[in-house]
Amino acid sequence: MSHPTPPGWYPDTAAPGYERWWDGTAWTAHTRTGATVIQQSGPRPGAGGGGGTGARTIALVVAAAVVVAVAVTGAVLLTGGNDSAPTATRTGSSAPSPADTATDGAPGDASPSPSGSPAGEDPTVLVDQLNGITLPIPDGWERVERPTDEMLTMRTVDSEAYYCPGTSSAMCYHGTVTTRTAGGADPTTPEAIARKDIVAAADRAYDEDIIGRPIHGGIMSHRQIAAGPVSVAGRTGYQVRWRVVTGKGPGGYVQSLVFPSAVGSESPVVVRYAFDAGSGGVPLALMDTLTKGIRPIGDSETGGGVGSSVAP
Repeated sequence: MSHPTPPGWYPDTAAPGYERWWDGTAWTAHTRTGATVIQQSGPRPGAGGGGGTGARTIALVVAAAVVVAVAVTGAVLLTGGNDSAPTATRTGSSAPSPADTATDGAPGDASPSPSGSPAGEDPTVLVDQLNGITLPIPDGWERVERPTDEMLTMRTVDSEAYYCPGTSSAMCYHGTVTTRTAGGADPTTPEAIARKDIVAAADRAYDEDIIGRPIHGGIMSHRQIAAGPVSVAGRTGYQVRWRVVTGKGPGGYVQSLVFPSAVGSESPVVVRYAFDAGSGGVPLALMDTLTKGIRPIGDSETGGGVGSSVAP
């Protein structure tokens, strides 16, 4: 009998060097750079105080694992491996093989998917599986299937992209929204996280892109135009909003919104907004509309929940 592949990060063969999050039943849109390093803890063999014993213990464990693997493989081959739950390989192993990992179905599915988003995902909703929330995707916006960073992203459509002021190689978008889980190095309260993150949000949107190219002529000044507690999906969060003046172009507005996750240990969720100012920009009121439209996954309430569309 096999077991479902547990949730976790697994290699994404459609994007070499990246890993994709498997939530236990389906692939999500979350990706990150790979190259996870596993280090052996404990004393080194021969370092004194039982190094030889540790080596013999490891050898016994490895040998036992090989025997179990062979036994399971034989059993599945005899039964045909006809399981309804997703498994990593057809030989009964529940861990995905890096060579066989696909971007759709269970880890190890031999048929790769042409898209990185889960099958049947609503195109009008950005689903953040890790944090248990959804955001409505406005009209004229789209989900970014393979973001260059590790944050789930939606932005104005590619047809409205333009070369960032001050460079002829970097592309900019009139509106961008990203979500991520606050890291261990972040402060602990929503207010403290938001006040720290707004600096990084402004720099990422209007100073340098992710590979260090200068954009918009850099940030010349900023002014805080809003800050305070806000209710998000029935939870109390905090937001900070800046108006950014740039060396070239009209500049824009950035906002960092932080609130407790709807799942698990309720780790803080960080939602960043970046809207261009000027005639080609996105209406500033859309920031508040999107914030009000954030819902826990599975909440079908109207007004920005699952299955609805928001006009900019």
